[in-house]
Amino acid sequence: MEIRAAITKEKGSLSIEKAELTEPKATEVLVKIIASGICHTDAAGIQGLIPWVKYPMVFGHEGVGIVEEVGSAVESLKPGDRVGLTFPSCGTCSYCVNGAPYACDRVNELFFSGAYKDGTYRISQNGKNIGSFFGQGAFADHVIVDARNAVKIVGVPDEKIKYLCSLGCGVQTGAGAVLNRCRPEPASTLVVFGAGGVGMAAVMAAKIAGCVKIIAVDVVPERLELAKEFGATDTINAKEVSDVVAKIKDITGGGAHYSVEVSGVPSLSLQAIQCLRRLGTAVVSSVTGPAEISVAIEPMLMNPSVTFAGLTEGASNPQVFIPRLIEYFKAGQLPIDRLVEFYPFEDIQKGFEDSHSGKTIKPILLFD
Repeated sequence: MEIRAAITKEKGSLSIEKAELTEPKATEVLVKIIASGICHTDAAGIQGLIPWVKYPMVFGHEGVGIVEEVGSAVESLKPGDRVGLTFPSCGTCSYCVNGAPYACDRVNELFFSGAYKDGTYRISQNGKNIGSFFGQGAFADHVIVDARNAVKIVGVPDEKIKYLCSLGCGVQTGAGAVLNRCRPEPASTLVVFGAGGVGMAAVMAAKIAGCVKIIAVDVVPERLELAKEFGATDTINAKEVSDVVAKIKDITGGGAHYSVEVSGVPSLSLQAIQCLRRLGTAVVSSVTGPAEISVAIEPMLMNPSVTFAGLTEGASNPQVFIPRLIEYFKAGQLPIDRLVEFYPFEDIQKGFEDSHSGKTIKPILLFD
């Protein structure tokens, strides 16, 4: 079938063009996209910062839409179902089988190469294959996805489904870093470095978890004020505080129990470790450039017995965790709708610009 898609043919390019989409294979579904979130990971891929990405590619990995057709082996979904799309996984490696698809053996290949599990493609143009980012390519009006990475949306009115795009990646990354990886005890302390969409989700999750101190660190005053409304008990403007680590230790009485780094600034990974108290845990969940840690890492970790962890997609099993996030949204505990600005699909470049400048926390593209 013919589709309209935003295609990146070389580093830095983005053009809405017509392309061809195949029919779904046995385990796949055809989804008409209602809305698609713009994520910093898309920007990183378009700008050539992810080494596994191959062009041409249709980016977009936070789609929500309506199932129009299902493959012969799909039993979990049917035409007419509303679905949120999330990250792909093979379903057969030991990590997937044990409920940790975020750690899938084929994660780099399936996220970034543009090919599907069988090594083939679903989008083409003039006979040339075009990749689908994260097995979605959701910057298009129709997509093919494996049923594993389509989660049914239940109990949400159609007019609100468009707000749920970021549950597929950004929100499950931030909320999952807190609820699935840190698992903070009630009355513990937690620091979030970066108050963008992922960081705001982490703040909301820390409030859900019952943290007594939730500290948001950023350089944009408006975001810090908004973080307070979502549950931050304290905020730190890193442009105005000369020693952020000392400030955190002062607020927490010796150091935080947990920290989550989602700023994308490599040097803040170091601060995320340094701000911890003994037995603390720091989780890095952002796409960053290379970083050099200029002090010995061993005494930073061994002596205080802290944990420094990397994490993909919030340690989420999407078929379990996203429905849980939807329930928090319905209950008003995860007000992600307040982070959103909508853009017509044709204004995709504007959405990226506003995301990069910080004007918009979560840009979402709308399809008719």
